[in-house]
Amino acid sequence: MSSTILVTGATGNVGRHVTSQLAEAGLEVRALVRDPERARLPERVEVVRGDLTAPETLEPALKDVESVFLLWPAFTADGAAEVVAAVARHARRVVYLSANAADEPETHYHEVEQLIRNSGLGWTFLRPGGFAANTLMWAGQIRDGVVRWPYGRAARSLIHEKDIAAVAVHVLTSAGHKGATYVLSGPELLTQEEQVRVIGEAVGREVRWEELPVEVAREELLAAWGDAAFVDSALSGWARFVTAPEEVTGTVERLLGRPALTLGQWARDHASDFG
Repeated sequence: MSSTILVTGATGNVGRHVTSQLAEAGLEVRALVRDPERARLPERVEVVRGDLTAPETLEPALKDVESVFLLWPAFTADGAAEVVAAVARHARRVVYLSANAADEPETHYHEVEQLIRNSGLGWTFLRPGGFAANTLMWAGQIRDGVVRWPYGRAARSLIHEKDIAAVAVHVLTSAGHKGATYVLSGPELLTQEEQVRVIGEAVGREVRWEELPVEVAREELLAAWGDAAFVDSALSGWARFVTAPEEVTGTVERLLGRPALTLGQWARDHASDFG
């Protein structure tokens, strides 16, 4: 049987690292991308054209595949049933990049997990909390030296995308993970105000926090994002982390045998993004 691993979302923050780490390990890896000419992946990676939002394009990519790293690209589960069914026709197992929110029945993460549970595939779910990469929304303000944002005391355990990828590769290449759900976090709990300070120190800038009134923040985010429901969900999430901080799980260290990467390390890796 083929041991080819198909990586979806192969050019994204996490998927690019999954693809590269599998290739560096000498494994047969196939990357599903919308535009192969722009993929810029390692030479030994087999790059195939396909789109999860168009399930009919997946059959060639799934030929002779044993395992799939699945990153669902939409904010709803529309079309996910067809994709999971296609994967189940070809592969033996799937590692799904879910989220901490998957316990909430109204989320698409929950719906996709249920589809996979009922598919007959062997599965492992990765549920990271906050991504360190989300702090890139402050990049312009960090360059200016002041971050004006609400809920400075909201505390999260942000995770480096390299750690999510490393866990995915570990699960894809070792036994004992069938039916497991891994909640992933960074190694430390930092408030948003502390996150700004850490990033500033890592990239060599003095940056201060300025608390922005929630009503002002909502208007600014509505203008920037345009989706009231998304804005209100983000604001309520930050408010919740003030009184109920995100969990530090230690799962990365337990699975990989090394500490999870810090936010400072992430910021140094992304120093060029902060100018």
